Amino acid sequence: MLDLVPELNRWLAEGRRAAVATVVNVGGSAPRGPGAALAVDTEGTVIGSVSGGCVEAAVHDLCAQALDSGHSVLERFGYSDEDAFAVGLTCGGVLDILVTPLPGDGPRRELLHTALDLAAKGEPVALARVVRGPSALLGAAVLVRADGSFDGGFGGPPELDRTAAAEALAALDAGRTGTVELSEDGSHCPGGLTLLVESSLPPPRMIVFGAVDFAAALVGMGKFLGYHVTVCDARPVFTTRERFPEADDVVVEWPHRYLRHTTTDARTVLCVLTHDARFDIPLLEIALRLPVAFVGAMGSRRTHDDRNRRLREAGLSEADLARLSSPIGLDLGGRTPEETALSIAAEIVATRRGGTGVPLTGSGRPIHHSRVP
Repeated sequence: MLDLVPELNRWLAEGRRAAVATVVNVGGSAPRGPGAALAVDTEGTVIGSVSGGCVEAAVHDLCAQALDSGHSVLERFGYSDEDAFAVGLTCGGVLDILVTPLPGDGPRRELLHTALDLAAKGEPVALARVVRGPSALLGAAVLVRADGSFDGGFGGPPELDRTAAAEALAALDAGRTGTVELSEDGSHCPGGLTLLVESSLPPPRMIVFGAVDFAAALVGMGKFLGYHVTVCDARPVFTTRERFPEADDVVVEWPHRYLRHTTTDARTVLCVLTHDARFDIPLLEIALRLPVAFVGAMGSRRTHDDRNRRLREAGLSEADLARLSSPIGLDLGGRTPEETALSIAAEIVATRRGGTGVPLTGSGRPIHHSRVP
């Protein structure tokens, strides 16, 4: 459900009646993971997606039925010779999808509105909902904030709410969306309840160092991929809002000084496009020692070899240097700034998702796989 920020948040604020379909579990090959959602209002308007098009029509019908009946339903869509053509799930996967009508008013609707509102503001939040268990509990939820405080509940023993909140907080800390098995008394014995825990975190950061033409193209690509993008360069004549209108932040400062005091985390990607030793070496000395997701640097192979030599002299280990993607990007044969930005973005996605970067044709690997949530 948090997958539908901000559109669903607006629907709630407008008082629209709607039903939400959420992917609860995935087996085999499927284009969308747990937490992917689709919503349908009483006018038939659709937002979101649960399968990239495979079963959308069937799910749309289930949402319409849920709006009429007022009841939640858990449906499984799987591949077989008989039903593959009917619903379109021909990729061999299995999807468990919970369809829930939004409550018309009361605490549950307020809770969902709060969760979506917090997510829309970029605040960390997790939502734990019952997706398997007694029919009266389907859709009941607990909202958990980053400080561990929580709202809502399941109407059972307080220990159940506390345990669910603790599981949701652990998922939020890890940036994970998935299911948790609990008993109705709040213990971890499986078989009683299945909760879907959805985590929403602020967008990950992409910091682009070097206010060059390639950077302008990469900013657009980073925004397309959902990053909060910062451009940093020490040269004020090049580092302007006019040159980088799509960037979230444009910072005039020496790159290594900026990196030393800015906030990064395990999802942050750092792209060094300056290919100038005055900027690169002090910057990479810091970058390669940070626990970030990706560090890449532009330059020729000759520049790369000289850069590595300088970094070794500065005291970086071989393990540190092994974290550097240089020359940055996958080999797409691109030449323009836009093509280069695409190759850089492709390497970032492959690194994040555990991809190989080779053509899917003949690779023999699953098409849909992921290293991270």
